[in-house]
Amino acid sequence: MDATRVTEQPTSFERPPGADPADARGGLLRAPSPSRASAGAALPPQARTGEPPSIPGTTAPSGNDKALVSNGPEHAQPSSATEADTHRPRPVPEAIPAQPGTDQDPAAAGQERRTGQSLTPGRPTPMRRDGDRLRFVGAATRRIARGLDLDEIVMGLCRATVPTFSDAILVYLRDPLPVGDERPTGPVVLRLRRTDRIPEDRDTESGFLPAQGVPEPTELAELSAVTAELCEVQPGGALAEVLRGVRPVFADAPAARAALPELLGSDGESVVPEGQRAILAPLRGRRRVIGAALFLRRPERIAFEADDLLVAAQLATHSALGIDKAVLYGREAYIADELQRTMLPENLPRPTGVRLASRYLPAAETARVGGDWYDAIPLPGSRVALVVGDVMGHSMTSAAIMGQLRTTAQTLAGLDLPPQEVLHHLDEQAQRLGTDRMATCLYAVYDPVSHRITIANAGHPPPVLLHLGGRAEVLRVPPGAPIGVGGVDFEAVELDAPAGATLLLYTDGLVESRLRDVWTGIEQLREKLAATAQLTGPDHPPPLEALCDEVLDMLGPGDRDDDIALLAARFDGIAPSDVAYWFLEPEDAAPGRARKLARRALSRWGLEELTDSVELLVSEVVTNAVRYASRPVTLRLLRTDVLRCEVGDDVPQLPRLRQARATDEGGRGLYLVNRLARRWGATRLSTGKVVWFELNHG
Repeated sequence: MDATRVTEQPTSFERPPGADPADARGGLLRAPSPSRASAGAALPPQARTGEPPSIPGTTAPSGNDKALVSNGPEHAQPSSATEADTHRPRPVPEAIPAQPGTDQDPAAAGQERRTGQSLTPGRPTPMRRDGDRLRFVGAATRRIARGLDLDEIVMGLCRATVPTFSDAILVYLRDPLPVGDERPTGPVVLRLRRTDRIPEDRDTESGFLPAQGVPEPTELAELSAVTAELCEVQPGGALAEVLRGVRPVFADAPAARAALPELLGSDGESVVPEGQRAILAPLRGRRRVIGAALFLRRPERIAFEADDLLVAAQLATHSALGIDKAVLYGREAYIADELQRTMLPENLPRPTGVRLASRYLPAAETARVGGDWYDAIPLPGSRVALVVGDVMGHSMTSAAIMGQLRTTAQTLAGLDLPPQEVLHHLDEQAQRLGTDRMATCLYAVYDPVSHRITIANAGHPPPVLLHLGGRAEVLRVPPGAPIGVGGVDFEAVELDAPAGATLLLYTDGLVESRLRDVWTGIEQLREKLAATAQLTGPDHPPPLEALCDEVLDMLGPGDRDDDIALLAARFDGIAPSDVAYWFLEPEDAAPGRARKLARRALSRWGLEELTDSVELLVSEVVTNAVRYASRPVTLRLLRTDVLRCEVGDDVPQLPRLRQARATDEGGRGLYLVNRLARRWGATRLSTGKVVWFELNHG
C-alpha cells in the first residue's frame, strides 16, 4: 500500500477528488472509498516528542521542510507526496473517546455517534447528516412560510419535501377545517388535499438530496389512484390514537401499521414500502389536530432514521400553524368582504333628472378588503345626495366602521342637512367610534331644477366633471380634513351642473398605487375621460355603464393595492318649462287656489286626463298643510317621466296614514293619496316638511 496517500477525509464543505465540478452536491453524495479509509489505519504511532513521524519509504524532512510542516495548514489538501507525508492524523474530540490501539481508529469515524451502528459505504458521515438536516429544515420552513393561503402552504410543504426529504408525500386535512376556537360537530373526516412525488425537475434549494439514477417504482407513481380521498376517523381507532399522540411515527410501528389502512383505504397500504421508509406525522394546529402527512421513500433508497422523525415533526408543526393562520385570515377576509358588500347599495335609486351607475372592486389579495363605500340618496324636491367615502385600513373593523358611517350619512341626508353639516356630524360620529377611526368622504347634493350641485369634501380626492363637449375638469373643491380628526370646519361650494354633464366620484384606489401618486392618477383619469368622450362626438355623451368600464381599464397590473368604489352621475336636469312653482298663504282659500293653479299647469302640458285626480289629491294635501302652518305653503309640479306634486310647510311633524272610522269627519286625505297615487311620501326638512306624490301620465 502506498504510504503517501492522503489520510484525511474531506470536510462537509470539500469536494472529494474525482467529483464532477458541475455537481452541486459535491462531497455530499460521495463518501471516501474503503481503501482510502484503510490507509489511515496503516499510519504508525507518533514518534518521540519533537520528532517527525517515521513512515516507511520516506526520509526525514530538511530544515525547509520542517518550516512547511510547522507553518502549513493542518487540513490543507496536499499538492505532492512530500506534503502528504507532513499531515498528522486528525485529533479526536474530547466528547468522543478514541478506540483503543490507535490515535484515530477509522472505525470510530464510521460509527453512528448516537446509535452506535456502523454506516453503509456511500452514506454521508454523521456530522454531515446533522448539518444537512438543519439546513434542510431551515430552507423548508422558509418555503412553507412564504405561503399566504391554504393551497400555497400545502404546496410549499410538498415542494420542500419532495424529493429532498422523501420521494413522495400525501397530505390529509380535515374537511371542513375548523376555524379558530370553534368546536367542529360530527365525525372527523380527513380529505386527501394533495399528493406529490418526485418531479422531473429536482429541488436543489436545501442541498439534502437523494441519490440519483434510481428508477421510480410504480407504486409511488399511482398514489392518488390507489389511496382513498376521504377517511373518517373512527373514535378510539388506531388512526385516532396516532393523531392524538401528535408525534410522528414510523409506518412499521405497531400503532401506525394499524392506522394506515384506515387512512389510505384498503388498496392504499400497498404504496407503503417495507422497513423505516415511511413516516406518519400528525398536523396539529393551535387547538387541535387538523390533518396528517405521510412521507414515503422508495425501497431502493436509504431508510429513514430516528433523527428524521424530528425533521418530520418540524415540517408538520410549521405547516399546521401556517394552515391555521391561513384559515383564520381567509375567514376574516371573507366576513369583511361579505360585510362590506351587504352594506353597499344593492340597487341604485332612479331619481328624477339624473342617471346613475356604480362599480366596486375589492383590493388585490395582498391588501384584501377595505372600507370604501358609495351611496345615492333621494332628497325632497327631486334632489339627490351623492356620497363616496373611504375608511382607512383593510380589515373587518374597517368594513364595520364603513357600515356605521354609511348608515349615519343616510340618516343625516333624511334630515335634509347641508353637505357641510352632514360631514360635521359624520366627524362627530367617527370620534365616538374611537380616536383612531379615520375616513375620507365627499358629499354632494344635485338639484335638477336649478341645475346646480353643492359639494363638501373631507380629505377625499376631488371629483371630475365631464362636460357634454368632451372637456374633463377636476373640480376645485376645498379638500378639508378627514373625518375623525375633530374640531375642523367643513366648507361647501356650489357649482354649475349643466345638462348632459357627467360627475365622477371615486376613492383613492382608482388613482393612487405604489407605481403612481394620487395627483398623477387624477390627471390620468381626466385624460381617460376626455379620450372616451371623443369617441361618441361632442353632441352625445358616452353611455354611462361603458364609461365606468373604460375608467376601470386604466388600472395597470400593479394598481390594485386598494379597493375601489366608483359612482357616476349623468345630469339630465329638469327644464324650466316642466316646472310650476307657487306660494300659498295659509288660509281657508288656499286649497281652492291650489286646484285652479294645478288645472292651468296640466292644461299647458297637455295632461288634462289627470286633472280630476290631481285636483283631488292637491286639495287634500294642501288642506292638511294650511291647517297647522304659520308661514306660506309651497306647491310645486314637476313634469318628467311622471307627474310629481310637492307640498311644503313649516310644520316638522310628519303625517301618518290611518284608517278613518265611519263617524270621523276627517282622516281620509292620506288614504285617498295612498289609493290614487303611484307613489307618495313625506320628508322632514330643517325648516319643516314636504309631502309629495307621483302620478303616471301618457
